Parts: sequence; structure tokens; C-alpha cells
Amino acid sequence: MGQTYERIEGRIRSFIEDQPVFFTATAPLAADGHVNLSPKGRKGTLAVIDELTLAYLDFGGSGAETIAHVRENGRITLMWCAFTGPPKVLRVHGQGEAVFRDDARWAEYIPYFEGADGAAARAVVVVRARRISDACGFAVPFMDYREERTQHAEHFGRRTDEEFAAYCEKKPHVGVSLDGLPALPLPLPARPDQPS
Repeated sequence: MGQTYERIEGRIRSFIEDQPVFFTATAPLAADGHVNLSPKGRKGTLAVIDELTLAYLDFGGSGAETIAHVRENGRITLMWCAFTGPPKVLRVHGQGEAVFRDDARWAEYIPYFEGADGAAARAVVVVRARRISDACGFAVPFMDYREERTQHAEHFGRRTDEEFAAYCEKKPHVGVSLDGLPALPLPLPARPDQPS
């Protein structure tokens, strides 16, 4: 039987921090807009900031639907599934905000990800929980975690920040979403935490 929780603490926080993958879901306000669902991984790129706040690094490599949706309406759901151990699905429904590289708060959030390879980080998505709940997860299969994929970090780690910014400008649906909403601000600001 599912439960709701007041805070991200104790076993709920441990469960979140132990999962190697999570999913984000967002949608525009338009009834005919595209719903977006994305898998997220890369060790060290999700942080529990406090009992009601999480944040994760948003990377280049695909479109920017999540950013466009949170810029428009803020609605976001994060979901984790237990692929090992006791069955569980955990969801955090919240209000999301994208903190871009030229935002003064970038310096506040980026230290949470010091252990992560931040190549191609273009925003920090901050999520303030409105509802925290779990479900049984009985239908989620057992799967074994083997290791992190390194291709993304390696690929973007070979590019300078200027090359990454140029890549973002050429990629479709980065500056504007599938539904025409403003997404990632372009030109991409330089990362203030990178050596010059």
C-alpha cells in the first residue's frame, strides 16, 4: 500500500540516493503539447538539498523539453524505481526551476555536484517537493546494475566550453521546445566555475 511523506528524510532519502537512475516527467500547459519523459543517470548528478528540495544537473546531448516546461509552468515529477531489493516506486511531484550558468545561484548549487563529471552541464534543475509518495512497485522487474556508461562524459569532456556552446546553438529543440516554448537561453553563457 502506498504512502505519502512530509519530507525527504531517513529511508526515503537513502532510497533516492541509492538509485543509479531516475526519471523526469513534464508537460506544457497546451492540451496538444508534447509530454516529456526522460531518464537521468550519471553518478553524482542528483543531490538532495534539504528535506523538500532536490536538484540535478541538466546536460546537453538532446533537446531541452524539461527546461522549456519548467520555464513555462514549473510542473515536474521525479520518479525512482527499485530494480533490486524490496519493490518500491517513489515519486516527488514538485515545482521545478532551471538555474542557468549566468544565474548568481549557479555558484550556490554547483558545489553539490563536485563528485560528478560536469562536462556539458548547461543548467541545474531545482525541484521543490509538493507531494512525496511511494507505491508498491510489484510489477517492476529485477535488474542488475553493472556500471556507469562513460560515453557522454568522454564525448563532451573532449570539447571546450566554446565548442559545447556552438553545439547547443546548432542542435534543434534546444533554444526552443518541440511546441515552440523558450527552452535553453542561447547563446549559452560560459560556465563561471570553469578555469579560463
